[in-house]
Amino acid sequence: MAAPRRDTRGIVDAAELFARVRFRRREPAAALRRWLEHYWLIDWDLDRPHASHVVPHPSVNIVFQRYEGETGGTGAVGAGVGSGFVETAGVGLGLFTQKLSGRGRVCGVQFRPGGFRPFAPGRPVSYWTGRRVPLDTDPAPVLTPADEDARVAALDAFLLARAPRPDPRSERAMALADRVRADRAIRRVTDLARAEGCSVRQLQRLFAAEVGVSPKWVILRYRIHEALERAETSADLDWAGLAADLGYADQAHLVRDFKATVGVPPTAYAPRPHPAAP
Repeated sequence: MAAPRRDTRGIVDAAELFARVRFRRREPAAALRRWLEHYWLIDWDLDRPHASHVVPHPSVNIVFQRYEGETGGTGAVGAGVGSGFVETAGVGLGLFTQKLSGRGRVCGVQFRPGGFRPFAPGRPVSYWTGRRVPLDTDPAPVLTPADEDARVAALDAFLLARAPRPDPRSERAMALADRVRADRAIRRVTDLARAEGCSVRQLQRLFAAEVGVSPKWVILRYRIHEALERAETSADLDWAGLAADLGYADQAHLVRDFKATVGVPPTAYAPRPHPAAP
C-alpha cells in the first residue's frame, strides 16, 4: 500500500469541512496495510453546528466515536454520547450526513474495498452493507490519548488482535476494485469480466461476498466521485465531455446519477478553494 491518499473524493464541500474540523489520515502498521486504505482522525470544537456530507466509498469502516454535544443525521447513533462507542459501518448506499456540534473526536479505520472479510470471516461483507452495528469493545484506548501517535498505535493493536490472515478471494476482490478505480477503460461490468477472463455472474458473487456491493455499483460510485471532485474544482467544466469520459451515454444520465447520489444537481457546485486532505 502507498502512503494515505490526499485527495478529497467523496467529501462534499471539503474546504468547508476542513475549515471547521481537524482532519488527518494516518498509515496503519505494516502488517495491516494490505487490507486498509488508512486511518482517519477527526477532532472538533465548534461554536455552532455543522453538517458534513460524504458520498461513501465502497469500503467498510470501523469507527470509534465520542461526542460532547448534540449529533444528528443519517450517521447519528444515540448511545454513547460523551463516553464514546464503537461500530462497524458497512458500505453506505446513499449520501452520509452527520451533524456535528460542541466537541468531539472520531478515529476511523477505512478498509480497502474487499479488505474487511479477513477481520470478520463468518459473514459475507454484504451482511454489513447499509448497516451500522455496535461493537462490544472498550473505546477508551483509542479515544482517550491526547497523543495522536498513541491513538494510531491503539488502532493497530485493536486490529492485530483479530489475527487476520490473507485470503485469496479477498486479495482478488481488492485487486479488482483497485482496477475499477484506476482504469478509466472499465466502464461496465462486462468490460471488467472480459479483462479478467471470467463471467459477470462470477464477479457479482465475488463482490457480494468480499466487497459488499455489486461491481456495477462500484463502477458507478467511482464515476460519481470523479464527477464530484471535478465539479468542486473546475470553473468551466464541460459536463458533456466528462459524461463521455466516464462512460455515460449522455450528459443527462450523468446529471441524473449525480443528483440522485449527492442530493443536488451538478450546477449547485461552484469552484472554491479545495485543499488536499491532510
